[in-house]
Order: sequence, then C-alpha cells, then structure tokens
Amino acid sequence: MGLNKLSMASTILILVLSNPLLISSQEVEDEHEFNYDTDDEEHGPEKWGEVREEWAACGKGKLQSPIDLSDDRVKVRSHLGLLTRSYRPAAAVLKNRGHDIMLRFEEDAGSISINGTEYRLRQLHWHSPSEHTFRGRRYSLELHMVHQTPDDKNVAVVGILYKLGRPDPFLAEMEGYIKKLEDLVEKEEKVGTVDPRHVKRGSRKYYRYMGSLTVPPCTEGVVWTIVRKIRTVSRKQMNLLREAVHDHFNPNARPIQEINGRTVNLFRPKKLP
Repeated sequence: MGLNKLSMASTILILVLSNPLLISSQEVEDEHEFNYDTDDEEHGPEKWGEVREEWAACGKGKLQSPIDLSDDRVKVRSHLGLLTRSYRPAAAVLKNRGHDIMLRFEEDAGSISINGTEYRLRQLHWHSPSEHTFRGRRYSLELHMVHQTPDDKNVAVVGILYKLGRPDPFLAEMEGYIKKLEDLVEKEEKVGTVDPRHVKRGSRKYYRYMGSLTVPPCTEGVVWTIVRKIRTVSRKQMNLLREAVHDHFNPNARPIQEINGRTVNLFRPKKLP
C-alpha cells in the first residue's frame, strides 16, 4: 500500500474508532424535523444537532461540510490521481424529498475508485445555491453524486458547482419528470434508464478533503471530491428545482462550516494533454 493509500485509510480508521458521532451513512429523507432557515430557532441549521440525539454531529462535529475552498489554504497534490469512474446506465427513480430533488438508482449504476476503494453510485441530488464556496463565493447550484462502499459503511461524494448560463444537458433530460413532482412531497416518479455518464465534469482538477453529510445526521468520515471547473445551468432549470420542492424560492444550502485544521488537497495533473 502506497503512502497516500495508507494515509487515507488511517484517517478513516481513526475517525471511525474515535468519533462516537459516526452513526449512519444515510441521509435523513424526512425533512419535517429540519430546514435551512437560519432564523428558525428550533429546526434551523444551527439547531440540527439538538433535534435528535443521533444528529449530535451536526452541532459537535469537527469535520463538518460544506466548507470554503480557497487556493491559499489548499495543498497541490499531483499524486492523488485522476478520478476514475466506471458508470453505466441503470433504472432510476426521481423523488421529491421536500428539501431537494433526488435521483435514486434502482440498479447498479457503476462506481468510482478512490485510493483503491470502490464506491458505488447510489443517488444524486441538487442544492441551490451551492453549498461549497470558492473563495467565499456561492454559485447558483451544486450537484452531489453520492457513492457508498458495497457494505454501505463509507461514503464518497462528488460535487459539481454551476453558475447561470447555458442549460445543463443532464438536467435537461430530467426536466419533464421534475415538473411532475412539483409540490408533491415524498412522491416518486420512475424515469426509466438513466446514464450517469451524461453528468459532465469538464475538468480533471478537483479538491479533496474529509468532511460530512450536509444534512442530518451530518455523519463524518465522508470523502469529498469537488470538481474545480464551474459548469453552467440555466435560470429556468435552477428555478424548476426550487419550485418543485415546497420551499419554493428558499435556499436548501447548509451554511459554511469551520475548517478546524483540516487539509484540503487540490489535484492537478503534472501534464494535461
């Protein structure tokens, strides 16, 4: 095992053994007990950790997400390697979770490999505005592609940020189905076969850090990969995602969390073709 693999494996092992807040790798789908209203003194982001005992990491965790990604705090690492993905078309269901729209794969949609570990693609969902920021700037939209190890114990999320501009081709494929779910909380719509390879990244460069789920239970130990290139989404597409959930034009992005001394790596290939 190389030094990089050993370091990542050791980090995850230490997190699991030393942090009692690592309870579940599953996001909470029932959004009635939490929201994104920073003025809500009972269910807002600052109170998530007090709503349920198993959500304690939301308030007490030291490796929480999202964070701000600034070039002056990252370490450039060319040895991390390209983000290898082996996706395939698979049957999927679109669900209105109230706080977001999620596309859940019902079949094997393939995987990514990080430091020799396979993480299978389980679902993807959108946040508006973006949860992560670049040098303090929030963008219009952020897509999260959520992966889990075969035993479902470890999570890796690939995040892609978008600014207003040309329509996103992948979202264009989903628009008709999303419209059918407008205001229908907890309702699902079968969308047939979806090819996750249609989600474009546009860059080999990415940020990598250890963080958490950005919704309760805010489980830590999540391997985050944020694509550096900012892609584009149309205003119509962004509004469609917001209108579909009952929050309408309210944001569904968690506030930025403290770095707490974490290392943020930036993968940049030594030579680009």
